Amino acid sequence: MMKFIKSCICFLSIAAMLAMPLPSAADGGQSRLELKTVVLDPGHGGKDPGCVSRDRKTYEKNLTLSIARLLGQKINQAYPDVNVIYTRTTDKYITLNDRAEIANRNHADLFISIHINSFTNPSTNGFSAHILGQSRDKNRDLFSYNMDVCRRENSVILLEEDYTTKYQGFDPNDPESFIFFNLMQNAFYEQSLLFAADVERELSKGPITHSRGISQDPFYVLWKTTMPAVLIEVGFISNAADLRTMNSSAGKDAIADRLFSAFRSFKTKYDGSLDLSSAQTSRPAAQSDVQDSGEDIRYGVQILALSKRLKSGDKALKGYVPEIYPAGKVYKYVVGISSSEDEARDTFRSVRRRFPDSFPVKIIDGKVSPL
Repeated sequence: MMKFIKSCICFLSIAAMLAMPLPSAADGGQSRLELKTVVLDPGHGGKDPGCVSRDRKTYEKNLTLSIARLLGQKINQAYPDVNVIYTRTTDKYITLNDRAEIANRNHADLFISIHINSFTNPSTNGFSAHILGQSRDKNRDLFSYNMDVCRRENSVILLEEDYTTKYQGFDPNDPESFIFFNLMQNAFYEQSLLFAADVERELSKGPITHSRGISQDPFYVLWKTTMPAVLIEVGFISNAADLRTMNSSAGKDAIADRLFSAFRSFKTKYDGSLDLSSAQTSRPAAQSDVQDSGEDIRYGVQILALSKRLKSGDKALKGYVPEIYPAGKVYKYVVGISSSEDEARDTFRSVRRRFPDSFPVKIIDGKVSPL
């Protein structure tokens, strides 16, 4: 287990350095950050069918591949300069580790993993978006799903020989393994959350309109990727209406079109989010410069980011009274707000004992971003 911890810490250090890639000479002197490479990951494949319909005729692995290929075609048509890479293009078994390594090896700017959900109750339906994080207890599940979904998606690991060595002790059936995801999630948290919000907004337009929200979950494939990454469950194969939609050509194309719209929205925000042409000719602002700019700058600790607004006194807040900041369809919950960055960091040391996923933030004119 110590080997696993050390690997997590080492990977976190690398991920933090890669969180904001800078243009280099190889980019031809480019001074703007651009989304150049996207990796599309159709879930399951080969000997791993994923979820199966009740009549045993429809496999998740086939639906995810069809939707991913349609999405890739739409991206290629609209953005011929964007490199679209698939973790698989046929009915082939790909390990979770290899899926992540394909993205890392190609220096992807965004990782999109496409899946189909299933549940014992056939009336359960809808889509959901997942970013890296530690799920809550079943009885206090704030993010629409619980560890059962994570175990199912991660359980493909058990199909591999000697998986305990290859996955450095990670066992999808051992709750202790999930503790270490806390070390990894913050490097690309904000970007992943932005794309997840775009996905939820677009998919809610149909053809499957019921949103089950955005949740933080410990999916291995999200943990191993060194870029913004989102896993999407586009519908329930166990629900007759969802299955009918996903089995139809029109339904698959409509889902792919919604995902493309989310990609387009995210790419617009991503491109040019770092412009070195002005940064290279100006010095960093001194603290006095910031104060004189007239901007309202405060600091605090973000404890939650949810797709629903909790009521005051909700048990999930654990006694804290946060300020709530909308960001698209997501609400960010911030506590310990003050005008001092040092005070915020001191607050974080105590808050993280109850909220291990929390992190210090700055708030500028109502917009929350990590420190």
